[in-house]
Amino acid sequence: MSVVTRFAPSPTGYLHIGGARTALFNWLFARHHNGKFLLRIEDTDRERSTDDAVDKIFKGLEWLGLDWDGDAISQFERRDRHAEVAQQLLDEGKAYYCYCSPEELAEMREEARAVGRTVAYDRRWRDSDATPPEGVKPVVRLKAPLEGETVVKDAVQGEVKISNENIDDMILLRGDGTPTYMLAVVVDDHDMGVTHAIRGDDHLTNTFRQKVIYDALGWETPTFAHIPLIHGSDGKKLSKRHGALAADSYRDEGFLPEAMCNYLLRLGWGRGDEEFIPRDKAIEWFDLDGIGKAPARFDTTKLTALNFDYMRQADDQHLADLVLPLIAKELGDKYNKEGEGWLVSGMPGLKDRAKTLLELAANSAFYLRALPFTYDSKALKLMNKGNAKELLQLFVASLDNVSEWTQENLENAAKSLAESQEVGLGKIAQPIRVALTGSTVSPSVFEVMAVLGREEAVRRLRCEPENQGE
Repeated sequence: MSVVTRFAPSPTGYLHIGGARTALFNWLFARHHNGKFLLRIEDTDRERSTDDAVDKIFKGLEWLGLDWDGDAISQFERRDRHAEVAQQLLDEGKAYYCYCSPEELAEMREEARAVGRTVAYDRRWRDSDATPPEGVKPVVRLKAPLEGETVVKDAVQGEVKISNENIDDMILLRGDGTPTYMLAVVVDDHDMGVTHAIRGDDHLTNTFRQKVIYDALGWETPTFAHIPLIHGSDGKKLSKRHGALAADSYRDEGFLPEAMCNYLLRLGWGRGDEEFIPRDKAIEWFDLDGIGKAPARFDTTKLTALNFDYMRQADDQHLADLVLPLIAKELGDKYNKEGEGWLVSGMPGLKDRAKTLLELAANSAFYLRALPFTYDSKALKLMNKGNAKELLQLFVASLDNVSEWTQENLENAAKSLAESQEVGLGKIAQPIRVALTGSTVSPSVFEVMAVLGREEAVRRLRCEPENQGE
């Protein structure tokens, strides 16, 4: 059997973290089995579905690297097929027209609530011979089984069952002829050849009802796998205060998609003590038997730590390509394109100091900032204090004696000057740092000088800041 999975989001909002993990699990399962991963946009709710939300879903999946096979399918565009299946069930006597008014349905709900009954609709039109009322557009309801149990053999939850007395004669088509979610999902999964439906365990109640539709149509059900939901670090339902943001917001905050996928993979799935799981290993190892039943806990601190690990191991050019647009946006007309080469060369000393791409961009912008610099407040204060400027001038003069421009030789020159002036090395290094970067914080100043090369380093050391008089 060729494996076919699907991700079926509703375009009524952004791609949230729970949806991103569901998509990842489906994608990994399909790729592990050399199958297909399909994308279906469940846009039957026309009032709430938007093109903007669809676009965000696409971009979120693309950012995560979760490519789908074939074109994305619109559920709304398949509404005629859904109605066709409903008509088939009517013709076979497995469904019927219901003419109940909203007032009658409200009364039934009140009665059911009063006696603690789960099913509200009393099935009055199920086998009725009454004459339909004029001017009422009926809904189409399924004839659900009245006795026995509906059993689902779930790949994660095990065998789960429900008494059929708790399953109502659900609506398949509304009065305006549009399909309900329950019918549309079953028909679409069947027609798309879905073999495995991997989704959150909050869908388990829906699955029982959908199983009844499958049985009525005589169709084979896919293998269901209901994965545990994601909670906050405090064990409570995930919300915005826990970091329940859109997937693309983490992109905007500077997280690497590789780190995000690794972290989402570990939310509810595991393989021994493995924490750092690159994409190729995730595909090789992923299967449903590694999914647990307990809710997973989302922890932004752990995500950030994992992102730091991925950044440290990332290719220098790749990281530079990611942060260059951020730096260019920040610097504007102060952007010096010549600095792109310095950025790549200096990346080893930069990436160990940043946990996100935003931090990396902020920490490395000095390589691409055109002269003259504007010193930050701490840097300006340092340069205007004591003999910092005098020491800097002495250091620049000493560079004429540095024949080979290496980090070691530059540091030795600074040490020699510090000894001759009877000051600590920091008294020399900090003014150098400010002149090179405009800040009091950076990688090793001698590393920065080696990366910049003699000409640019000396130019920076001699250049007065734009705000020197402040």
